[in-house]
Amino acid sequence: MLIEFSVGNYRSFKEQVTFSMVAANLVAKDKKLDENNVFAVDEDLKLLKSTAIYGANASGKSNLVKALGFMKWFMVNSSKNTQSTEVINVEPFRLSTDTEDKPSYFELVFLIDDRKYRYGFEANQERVVSEWLFYVPEVRETRLFKRDMDSFKISKSYNADGIQQRTRNNALFLSVSAQFNVELAENILQWVTGTLNIISGLDDRKYFNYTVDCLIHDKNKSDIIELIKKLDLGINSIQVEKKDAPEFLAWRHPGLKFTSVATIHRKFDPDGNPHSIEEFDFNTHESEGTQKLFALAGLIITTLKKGKIIIVDELDARFHPLITRAIIELFNSRETNSNNAQLIFMTHDTNLLSNKLFRRDQIWFTEKNRYGATDLYSLAEYKIRNDASFESDYIKGRYGAIPYIGDLTHLIDSHG
Repeated sequence: MLIEFSVGNYRSFKEQVTFSMVAANLVAKDKKLDENNVFAVDEDLKLLKSTAIYGANASGKSNLVKALGFMKWFMVNSSKNTQSTEVINVEPFRLSTDTEDKPSYFELVFLIDDRKYRYGFEANQERVVSEWLFYVPEVRETRLFKRDMDSFKISKSYNADGIQQRTRNNALFLSVSAQFNVELAENILQWVTGTLNIISGLDDRKYFNYTVDCLIHDKNKSDIIELIKKLDLGINSIQVEKKDAPEFLAWRHPGLKFTSVATIHRKFDPDGNPHSIEEFDFNTHESEGTQKLFALAGLIITTLKKGKIIIVDELDARFHPLITRAIIELFNSRETNSNNAQLIFMTHDTNLLSNKLFRRDQIWFTEKNRYGATDLYSLAEYKIRNDASFESDYIKGRYGAIPYIGDLTHLIDSHG
């Protein structure tokens, strides 16, 4: 389970932003929101099942997803997919002379088997500047390792002494530890790769193959088809099968097969009675919204069933607002999300800004300050009435995080 994510330049708190899934100490207007949208880890820690992040274009929403995506990739691959001379793909904040030469900062706080961990690192394009891993075995946070440049302090319980000599300047100690079979490091990277799913921008098409694989191997097949059917796309069923490649490819690649996806629709007679069924080629005849939903359906069902985390940039793109809302309600429901999966998404859909759907701490905003840096903050920081109209107040600019559009009246010279 994800607790917090922080990103920024250097370790100064004024130069970083922190996003949290920790439930604030507040009472929602609708008691069901408290019962459904929040789950307790223990007596002291309650986490949110879903959060929405709003903000103007170019306010930093997508950069937050990209930063987390980079952190995940670097944790998993820095020890094996990079060479000693390669630069690290981080970019400092370039609009301030104070930060342009400082390293980028990344930190995750998460739970594995109900135990809390805090892992992070700082890096510039040349090297990892610092790195740390702490955990809470009982009550107090305890250091497992800490790295400052080429200096390492490693706890005996981490069981990785000697591996620091094998760690390049541009690789993470955690990544190298996993490569040398340090059990805890392997568990953390397995959590990152298996539990934390990040969908950046509109790049959801690559998950199409995951849904296809689920359907072919009967992994949650009935649930995936039922989800697609109930979202009113006019699809009665889905057929997925492996077919032989066309002859012009088969002679070059003997045994090559490709996957065919067809959707089944009902055909009606002139009196409106069901007559037969019609098979549509999925890629040719289905809308982009239907294709996106299909691509995400397998991941959504798996995430809910196994209590994983899904982070989606522009979840609402190509979806009707009611479909987006239905997906959110799957995560907020005790019945459909009994394993406490978490959904984090970036959106412009103000129809979702409702105190019937979200608690205030589930709504976050990104806004560029006067210096071009991103501020990230929660609606829970505002003192507002429980029955306030979140959507109306947001559009009016009461929470910030909207574009301030100049006068366009004379933009086009009709006499030019």
